[in-house]
Amino acid sequence: MSVPAPVTRAELDAALPHVLAAPKDRAEILQLCFRPGYGKRLHPPMLRLTQARGLLDADGSSERWPVAPWMRLEDGSPDPRIQVSILPIRVMDLVWRDRVGTPHPGDTMIADLDTSEANIPTGSLLRAGTAVLRVSDVFNDACVKWKVRYGTEAKDWITAPGHPPLRLRGLLCEVVTDGEVRQGDLLEKA
Repeated sequence: MSVPAPVTRAELDAALPHVLAAPKDRAEILQLCFRPGYGKRLHPPMLRLTQARGLLDADGSSERWPVAPWMRLEDGSPDPRIQVSILPIRVMDLVWRDRVGTPHPGDTMIADLDTSEANIPTGSLLRAGTAVLRVSDVFNDACVKWKVRYGTEAKDWITAPGHPPLRLRGLLCEVVTDGEVRQGDLLEKA
């Protein structure tokens, strides 16, 4: 079986109107992802979202955020602004072509949602199941792993002139009210 070629910039640019036409609110959460360790992905039907420990699976195990966050506060503790990531399904479907040989992006939630600043400004509250999230001021610029997995053009498209306010790589959020989220719940403006 041949490996699909990475998405091209021309394909990404042609798909931009479709990406931007995503629903503005009340988006179904299509997938949940729990990352117990580096390179590991589980897709449980439910997650608990907590301020203190980040994401917990059904048995109470914590995701890697409390012990190995990619951003820390000055005191060394994990930065709460990166507890939860939300990726638009329309972007994921564009870039993740090799679903057998390439890992899932690893975002906590995948939803068909317009994640642009114009639609969901920094500081906005989102309800996910019974949890409430605050949209972070941290820009998700697509890390080097995104570039390696989905191609240089997929990475450059995220940060191209005029694209950062579109938040094509999705949202980063902090948990402000603990709760549970299930696949199929709505992600909605609070």
